[in-house]
Amino acid sequence: MQDSGNKIKVLTFDCDGVMFDTEKANKAYYNHLLNYFGRPSITPDQFVYVQMHTVDESIAHLFPDRQSFEAAQSLRKQTGYDPYLKYMEIEPDLISLLEKYTGRLNIAVATNRTDTMNKVLAVHDIEKYFDLVVTALDVPRPKPHPDPLLRVLEYFHVAPDEMLYVGDSELDDLAAKAAGVPLVAYDNVSLAGDYHITSLKELEKIITI
Repeated sequence: MQDSGNKIKVLTFDCDGVMFDTEKANKAYYNHLLNYFGRPSITPDQFVYVQMHTVDESIAHLFPDRQSFEAAQSLRKQTGYDPYLKYMEIEPDLISLLEKYTGRLNIAVATNRTDTMNKVLAVHDIEKYFDLVVTALDVPRPKPHPDPLLRVLEYFHVAPDEMLYVGDSELDDLAAKAAGVPLVAYDNVSLAGDYHITSLKELEKIITI
């Protein structure tokens, strides 16, 4: 891809696997739901699915029959995600990167998380860095549909090539392609991506201001 770093006006991040290592948190969360109902702990294939999809889609995947789905949803709403926030690990270089570009770029989140995203930002004291947060609750269709990224583009009144989206999953790749937004593939060589990085600090080589 032709270098378009000097065009960039908006930097948008996925959450899980990009801003935070959420493996411990999400495994503990979904294992709690599964084990409560006497089911085995989450498998690797199931975990790949839940890392990318909304919580409603994930619970439907893990509890495919209607009765168990409704019971798991009820338990989820009772317990919430708060007990698992402590297991989330902020990615190295995220805060320094946010500090570098605050006031120079518009910074956003576009995630398939739902009602937990704002709490995650608040608990880690980084909500002040973000000009916009788009969750699956804010759009008609979550990723892999382009709706979350289109919402960001519309909000900031920018063209697709004036934004970078940093993601790590196939759903991120598909959403970015559908929106026409360049994807920075984070630590996942299997994605097509317009750029590939293994640390967030490498974004500084892509974005030139």
